[in-house]
Amino acid sequence: MTPPQPRRTVAIILLDRIVALATTARRVLSGRDDASRITWVAAVAVLGVLGVTAVLVAGVLRTPEKMAPVTLDPPLSVDPVGTTPGGTPRARAQPAATSPAVAASPPAASVTVVPPPTVGATTSPAPTGSTAVPTPAPLIADFAVEDTALLSYGAAVTITNPGPVPAPQWTLVLTLPRESLRVSAVEGAQASRDGAVWTFVPDGSAAAVPGSSSVRVTFRVNGAPTGAAPEACTIDGVACTGLPG
Repeated sequence: MTPPQPRRTVAIILLDRIVALATTARRVLSGRDDASRITWVAAVAVLGVLGVTAVLVAGVLRTPEKMAPVTLDPPLSVDPVGTTPGGTPRARAQPAATSPAVAASPPAASVTVVPPPTVGATTSPAPTGSTAVPTPAPLIADFAVEDTALLSYGAAVTITNPGPVPAPQWTLVLTLPRESLRVSAVEGAQASRDGAVWTFVPDGSAAAVPGSSSVRVTFRVNGAPTGAAPEACTIDGVACTGLPG
C-alpha cells in the first residue's frame, strides 16, 4: 500500500511554479540575444512580484486567526459641566476677557406729537374756573311833581344807577290814593293798571339803565288835584324819594 502524500499548501504550490518558471527562463535566455534577454528579464521580474504577492495573500487567507485584532479606544465620557463623576465640583471655565463695556448712549428726548385740529371743529379755551357775573347795584328812584293844572298834574320819576354795571331791567310801582285817578301821557316806560296801583316797566327807549347814569319816566295824573299825590312809590321794591309828606 502506497503511503499517503503530505498535503501541499497553496504557498508551496506557488513557490514550485515560480522555481519552474525561473528555470525555464534561464534556459530561454541562454540562447537569445541581448534585446530578447532584457524583455524576458522584465517579464520574469513581473512574474516574480506577482508570485510573491500571491504567496503573501495565501498566507493571510490561510491563517486569518493570527492577525492581531484592531482595538478601538473607548469613547470619552462627557460629564456635566461643573461636576466630576464622583460628585466633586470641578473648576468652572473662566469667561474670556471681554472688552470694556461701551457706555450706553442717553435715550433720545421724547417728542410729543400734537395732532392737527380736525377740519370743521370749533376750538374754545378750556374753562379755568367759574367767573362770577357782576351784578348791578340797586337802583334809586326820585319822584317829583313838575306842573299842576285844574284837573291834572304832571309828574316825573328819575331812575338812577349808582353802580358801574348796567341794569337791564327794572320795575316802578306807583300807588295812587283812589282808583278814579288815571295816568296818561306816559313817556320812557309802559304802564299797566290794577285798581289804584300802576306798574311801569322799561320800553324800547329806556330798556336799560347804564352804569352811573339815569333815565326818566314822565306821565300825567288826571283828576282833581286835591289829595291826588301818590301814597307809595317803589323801584324794584325799594322806596322812592321825593314823595310829598
